[in-house]
Amino acid sequence: MTADSEQQEMLIVTGMSGAGRSTVGNALEDLGWYVVDNLPPQMLRPLVELVERAGTSLPRIAAIVDIRGRDFFSELREIIQALRTGVSVRVVFLDATDAVLVRRFESVRRPHPLQGNGTLLDGIGAERARLAELREASDIVVDTSDLNIHQLATLITETFAEAGHAGLRVTMQSFGFKYGVPSDADLVADARFLPNPFWIPELRHLTGDDAVVSEYVLSQPGAMEFVDAYVKALEPVLAGYQRENKRHATIAIGCTGGKHRSVALVRELAKRIAALPGVAVSVKDRDLGRE
Repeated sequence: MTADSEQQEMLIVTGMSGAGRSTVGNALEDLGWYVVDNLPPQMLRPLVELVERAGTSLPRIAAIVDIRGRDFFSELREIIQALRTGVSVRVVFLDATDAVLVRRFESVRRPHPLQGNGTLLDGIGAERARLAELREASDIVVDTSDLNIHQLATLITETFAEAGHAGLRVTMQSFGFKYGVPSDADLVADARFLPNPFWIPELRHLTGDDAVVSEYVLSQPGAMEFVDAYVKALEPVLAGYQRENKRHATIAIGCTGGKHRSVALVRELAKRIAALPGVAVSVKDRDLGRE
């Protein structure tokens, strides 16, 4: 085992059909895990070999393994034991009550993988019996009966996020209203209440990235009051996004052409928002290069 493989971690997500594996897989991907879905257990060894060769470029990998693996599934416990001699492996087992699983299958109008010619409960019972020993041997058992998809994703994030991981990634975007409002913006604010540097000849050819323009914009009456108030208003919104498991948000600031005022305000707001807990910020200027 190499020094790199000692830092690598593998998570095997398994459990009852309908208990939330897809939700868990999506939450892990949002945390930066490399997720492989519907993997036959016999493919776990080659996957680990791939991870070891990849080194630190694939430090955290999750494999979703379930009853769809058919005959391979009976070998899962033995394969997991063998893997633990070379890589840090944890097994997460997702479960739910029979009544909840029946309701979930009925809501999507799909049969249980083991149902055959029987009822949903027949399939659930057969799966539960087949997985009983694996459930007992799992490192983490999560009962999702009383969790909606957002609550389950939040639980996974809290359990498997690395220290310092940002719960919410915010894109601060400047734009020009004359080119249209960004269709993917979650929140939009208007910077046109400030004087336009375009009408000052020595500033016209510059942008909000230039210090002289930024100083001009931010020194105008109401500019810093807006920044202070907007950040204060955003604090509960961004905290609520994290509680509701919204992992990405775009906050757009517009001015006429997207070159001066919006750019300067985006830079200032980005610095302030990046200081909020659990938030990582990136900056995008949609229309800065336009004439």
